[in-house]
Amino acid sequence: MAAAAITPVVMPKWGLSMSEGTVVSWLVEEGTTITVGLPILEVETDKIANVVEAPDPGLLRRKLAAAGEVLPVKALLGVMAPPEVSDAEIDAYVAAYVVPAASEGDEAEAGPAYLWAEVDGIRVRYARRGDEAPTKTPVLFLHGFGGDLDNWLFNLDAVAAVAPVIALDLPGHGQSDARLPGSSTLTDLAGFVLHFLDHIGVERVHIVGHSMGGAIAAQMALAAPRRVASLVLIATAGLGVEINAGYTEGFVAAATRRELKPVIEPLFADPTLVSRQMLDDLLKYKRLDGVSQALTQLGATLFGGGRQAELPVPRLVGSGVPMTLLWGSEDRIVPATHAANAPAGAIVHVISGAGHMVMMEKAGEVNPQIVAQLQGQPAS
Repeated sequence: MAAAAITPVVMPKWGLSMSEGTVVSWLVEEGTTITVGLPILEVETDKIANVVEAPDPGLLRRKLAAAGEVLPVKALLGVMAPPEVSDAEIDAYVAAYVVPAASEGDEAEAGPAYLWAEVDGIRVRYARRGDEAPTKTPVLFLHGFGGDLDNWLFNLDAVAAVAPVIALDLPGHGQSDARLPGSSTLTDLAGFVLHFLDHIGVERVHIVGHSMGGAIAAQMALAAPRRVASLVLIATAGLGVEINAGYTEGFVAAATRRELKPVIEPLFADPTLVSRQMLDDLLKYKRLDGVSQALTQLGATLFGGGRQAELPVPRLVGSGVPMTLLWGSEDRIVPATHAANAPAGAIVHVISGAGHMVMMEKAGEVNPQIVAQLQGQPAS
């Protein structure tokens, strides 16, 4: 009976390739009453540091993981239990706890972390997660300029709990081929993604798009409205002409960690989230054959002269596609003031204390908004 009353706090799995994390610090003390969504400790991965938010309520009785410890996914970090559970019962629970093996977890059931497809002669990397029942409409995640599907490391699992998810490395990004479709216009990119969906046998999707990915999502809804069930556009391009050319041009030009760091830091309200590993991963990607040319072409086509060349989002007025727009209040790449240009009927949320990568910095606020839109119940 006592074991049933005990709630474990475990190392989360952020991203498809995470196998372990480092405990940075606890943010609450033993004896604290925990509410759902309360930040309880900070964890660092090889991608980024972030807070672990409580998925369940309870009384924190025991902190087990110490700052600096490197522990595998699902390792026991702490224990929550009501006062009537004795210390001896908690001791017994901790002693008996076994970190679930990979074969016992969701990853084994979900299949390989990454999949590959060749579409219009371009090889792309993608991932699928969640219950792919025929009655469930999948959610397609599209990243922004210079990003990849790992930009959604704090979002995919949360959304996959309610709907199947698909995340794609767009052409010229991540581990996909460093080639672009057509002339790299939004029309070309949207057409490519629709062909990708054809290739994997998916007719209709909800789309979550970030920055450039949001503009591509909007163009898809214009080109094939029956194939787009809803849109969640995060810090989206395609709604106003202003854009921080220092980022788009600086990202293309940066060739060293010293040059890249001041370009990447403005993506976040908290620049300390930009780790050495993050910079090294980006530089490794930028040094791949063809990437520099692809980014140069894409930047010139979509953001040449420091202005957005195409604005598809306002054209969705009257389309009937349900839409939620999310922005970080401290976005220094695409200004949050663009939210005022949202089509009539769109739900808009500006999230305080977040920058352009709001889905990473404030996943605990972004994920419920995505889920609400999927379920047709967006909060106004």
